[in-house]
Amino acid sequence: MTIAPPNGIDHPTTLSPASTGRLVSGEAVELEIRLARVGSRVLALLLDIGVQLVLLYTLITVISMLTIAASAHSGAPSDALMNAMIVVILVGIFVGYPVTLETFTAGRTVGKLALGLRVVRDDGGPIRFRHALTRSLVGVALEWPGFILPLVTWIASLTTMLANPAGKRLGDLAAGTVVIHDRTPASWGWVPSMPPQLAGWARTLDLTALPNDLALAVRHFLARNRRIAEPFRSRLGYSLASEVAARTTPAPPVGVPGWMYLAAVVAERHRRSARQLALARGIAAQIWPELASPKPPSGTSPRTP
Repeated sequence: MTIAPPNGIDHPTTLSPASTGRLVSGEAVELEIRLARVGSRVLALLLDIGVQLVLLYTLITVISMLTIAASAHSGAPSDALMNAMIVVILVGIFVGYPVTLETFTAGRTVGKLALGLRVVRDDGGPIRFRHALTRSLVGVALEWPGFILPLVTWIASLTTMLANPAGKRLGDLAAGTVVIHDRTPASWGWVPSMPPQLAGWARTLDLTALPNDLALAVRHFLARNRRIAEPFRSRLGYSLASEVAARTTPAPPVGVPGWMYLAAVVAERHRRSARQLALARGIAAQIWPELASPKPPSGTSPRTP
């Protein structure tokens, strides 16, 4: 198939789907994970700092009141005891706070929860205590509050986040973790409908060479093409259609518009992925029925959709 470029366009532009900075699912069916960037992470950190300062002020106030009450009966406590209490408070606030929350809330703190962020392992799995502890210790020493050369380590940490493709900070690099957006806009889940006149042809498509990031870029383009001004829309559509045509067979029927061709490819990819998922769930239901269809708690009835 030869896809003619739009008028006035001699060469297609190159699209880099990876520039979206998002993790792509295996079949590019659901975009459930997006990498968190510096802006959202800084806002989450500021919220956590506010919570930590409130906790610090509260604990210091309570301990000061207890110290005054105790000194009225048995004299003022020693300097060593006061210093030890201060160390315990600081460790509890700056280390215990993130470690405890991230361990028991599957990678969230108050700030991350407010911004819809979550810490996960590099493989996408939930973090454990050791991951949270490593992130916290590195953060306290080099990032926030950064007891070792605060200004220098702050700059180094910010530079690392900006330079790393996944937006990782020093603590993430040490722990093997990454921060993601736990909330995904519903628009990313949109999949185009299959054009009826191309349904039969689409079932014969060989999609094995179509990469995930290209399929995802096509889906995003189809979802947004009405908001893309010309000539950029035609240029991008031609570029995507050319890339897809080079990786799929057979060629579409003659005279099919580029947008319809792309919609048919993405819709067929989605249909096949959904069928594979249904088959996998059917096998799981046969092997382990309780896992596939958990029973509702006693005294309740299952909700209907």
